[in-house]
Amino acid sequence: MPDIGPHGEPDEPGRTGINPSGLAMGEADTLEHADYSRTTGPGPAGKPRSLWQDAWEDLRRNPIFIVSALLILFLVFISIWPGVIATRSPLDCDLARSLDGPAPGHWFGFDTQGCDVYTRTVYGARASVTVGVCATAGAAVAGTLLGGLAGFFGGWWDGLLSRITDIFFGIPILLGGLVLLSVLPSTTIWTVVGFIVLLGWTQVARIARGSVITAKQNDYVMAARALGAGNARMMLRHVLPNAIAPVIVVATIALGTYVALEATLSYLGVGLKPPTVSWGIDISAAAGYIRNAPHMLLYPAGALSITVLAFIMLGDAVRDALDPKLR
Repeated sequence: MPDIGPHGEPDEPGRTGINPSGLAMGEADTLEHADYSRTTGPGPAGKPRSLWQDAWEDLRRNPIFIVSALLILFLVFISIWPGVIATRSPLDCDLARSLDGPAPGHWFGFDTQGCDVYTRTVYGARASVTVGVCATAGAAVAGTLLGGLAGFFGGWWDGLLSRITDIFFGIPILLGGLVLLSVLPSTTIWTVVGFIVLLGWTQVARIARGSVITAKQNDYVMAARALGAGNARMMLRHVLPNAIAPVIVVATIALGTYVALEATLSYLGVGLKPPTVSWGIDISAAAGYIRNAPHMLLYPAGALSITVLAFIMLGDAVRDALDPKLR
């Protein structure tokens, strides 16, 4: 039993063999858990459900999330293995069938070069999905790193990174693409990805900065700082896990925007170029034949619209699940 003081209260922790730092560390962990957890229902073993567990429970019951996730999984599948549903080569063309309409075995018809539109539509998913996913990942990492450092350290570091962010944020990404990509002798998928990351990280950086500033003011972060935790531990262990949700939401919605941006740049002739197969390239080639051969435009444009819509729907569902204010 702990010793009893002269007035009937328990004696001081130091006199009962209890480690004060152990109590403080336990209190810090309790504060962090309480702030990070949601109180909408118990989880396993009666524990409060975390933000991510609550979000997953909402997502799995959301039909918009299910439909968009299935569409995206299908797009990823045909991007990796397009030959499963398209047995021909997208570069196998027959000029004798130029602009022919749909026919048995060629359900989408032929383009100006006599290439099968169905095959090119299937193979075009690879470039668009690759650019969208890689550009989003790169912009999310760069924006989270720079915005998180600015929000965590503050002071002159925050001022410097914020001004750099403002400079890049003031450059319209489409106009920047027309200027930067037009001076390059050749463009590949990775060239377009690099350009989007170069100009697309600013929005993520702003969101990450504000989220980190909010998270670092919580009690568990102050307790960890008082216990002597280093900046790296506080950032990785306490701040980042509680500040990353808004970044995930913004990045998910931006993914569809980047897919459309790649198609736009390719349509304007400064993005991907033949022999790369891209929906933007096919839409550009079909623009002059919309009256005589509307099938050339209909299918690649429809595939692009469905892809962008699927990613935007996914982002909306993730936003609703991770933002408690929208409940």
